[in-house]
Amino acid sequence: MSPLSARSPAAAKVATAPVEPVVSFVPPARSVCYMSEGGKPANQLDLILQSAIAKMTGGVSPIAMSLAFQDWLLHLAASPGKQLELLELARRQALDWAPLARPDASAEVPAEASADTRFTADGWNNWPFSAMSRSFVHAQQFWQQATSGVRGVEPHHRDVVDFTARQLLDIYSPSNYFWTNPEVLRQAVASKGQSVLSGWTNYLHDVSGKTALKDENPAYLVGRDVAITPGKVVYRNELVELIQYAPQTPGVYREPVLVVPSWIMKYYILDLSPHNSMVRYLVEQGHTVFMVSWRNPGAADRDLGMDDYLRCGVMYPLQEVNRICGGVPVHAAGYCLGGTLLSIGAAAIDSGRHDAPAKLASVTLLAAQTDFTDPGELGLFIDDSELAFLDAVMWKNGYLDGTQMAGSFQLLNSRDLVWSRIMREYLLGQRSVPNDLMAWNADTTRMPYRMHSEYLKHLFLHNDLAEGRYCVDGKAVAVTDIRAPMFVVGTERDHVSPWHSVYKIHLLADTEVDFVLASGGHNAGIISEPGHARRSYKVQPHRPLGAPFIGADEWIQGATEQPGSWWPHWHQWLAERSQAELIAPPRMGAGKVLDEAPGRNVREA
Repeated sequence: MSPLSARSPAAAKVATAPVEPVVSFVPPARSVCYMSEGGKPANQLDLILQSAIAKMTGGVSPIAMSLAFQDWLLHLAASPGKQLELLELARRQALDWAPLARPDASAEVPAEASADTRFTADGWNNWPFSAMSRSFVHAQQFWQQATSGVRGVEPHHRDVVDFTARQLLDIYSPSNYFWTNPEVLRQAVASKGQSVLSGWTNYLHDVSGKTALKDENPAYLVGRDVAITPGKVVYRNELVELIQYAPQTPGVYREPVLVVPSWIMKYYILDLSPHNSMVRYLVEQGHTVFMVSWRNPGAADRDLGMDDYLRCGVMYPLQEVNRICGGVPVHAAGYCLGGTLLSIGAAAIDSGRHDAPAKLASVTLLAAQTDFTDPGELGLFIDDSELAFLDAVMWKNGYLDGTQMAGSFQLLNSRDLVWSRIMREYLLGQRSVPNDLMAWNADTTRMPYRMHSEYLKHLFLHNDLAEGRYCVDGKAVAVTDIRAPMFVVGTERDHVSPWHSVYKIHLLADTEVDFVLASGGHNAGIISEPGHARRSYKVQPHRPLGAPFIGADEWIQGATEQPGSWWPHWHQWLAERSQAELIAPPRMGAGKVLDEAPGRNVREA
């Protein structure tokens, strides 16, 4: 019997959980806009116009943007006290900047500018560059004060205005231009113009579409350099392949580990090069590891929804792991949105109101949110107006293109991911040496129209999972239904899943939760292999079920910092919740093998 009954026409085609290869999946065509008011189909003329507008604005809703700025401007106009504060700030800044305006001025870069990595070169101490850097820092300070602390502005509008002001200011940073960057000018003179020629060559190469990470002979090739931990594809359905990795030890823990990565990324971030592969590390510690590898959907998959992703990406793989390993409990782990999807599946299983494909020994969430009230700066792109325009783009294409999603993530950290790269590669003429993580990041994926609309609406916009409205098979599920112990990892500099947001699992779960805060960002904090320099993590002693709640800031004050990788800590946690006696490794696929790892899906462009 299927773990979840098929509910949608698209789901009806995946209800049999096939184990043989499936060439393609074309769900029935539908023209429903799932974000339309009242659940009714949207007028196609509206969608055509909104799609055209969104194409010109890069997917940003000009209506949402104008509403945010109107809210801010009108409240600022009604705040004479705030206006006087800004005038006083402008006066002080003018007095501070005036001495640097003369050619004979000599002053060090202000502390605010020296803290900005764009102005750390020695040349910024000299006129006129010292005046330029201080003027830019003053502009940043002024607009930060102007866009914050205005009484009455709706918080979301305040954040949008503040973010937009920062992005616009970053465009005009003197470090971004040839004649206003002393480091660039010095390099041009020292190299006798060679750096200028190299930068121009880099620019022409990139605009041609052949970047250093996507040329004809990539430095990191899937199956050759990355994603090379030995294994077999032991199951395939219309959305995923299931990889079982070959054992590396004579005996293994009885309970296997199933990993569900996010569908907005290729799975091999967890199986990069041999030295930093989480999969290889777990296998070498005696764990039997299974990995979900998502298919890269196209326009024909526009009607695949969240139910289909839950069914094909969590429930059926759990059912196969259960079959292969003889019905033992499974340690399930999910990364990013894969962790959110896993928490939904775990809640459905442990609620007892759904057919359980397997018993869960534990649930691990890696940089995964279950409460989306504070999703960080990613939430700036999510409101009803933004989703309406994004929906119109996806309605036309049938999917959200991976480059558009990648651009949104780059925008969240544009100083480091956009402008610093432009300065280094096009002005200084210095190519970044590609690494495995950069190659993975350039290997983008697409998302079906219906699924992307549903998860943005139900999770990010309405927060249905945290507030008890998210339904699986027509029945509401909640994180409080999960009974398996949980291991939750947040990362300190996460722009995608802020660790304070990840920490909110403590308010939702009614089971034991062990929380770890890793150094690094959303990706580098998770790919934190033993032996990596400057890696550390913070942890508190295990808190039993029923212990009083402590807030995130109180937690970090009482946590102890441990040097090195958090992976051994996780392995020890898994081992303590596994049967102590090791067993012989299970047969690959229990005799059913479809392909060699890394399989087909991960190679789909």
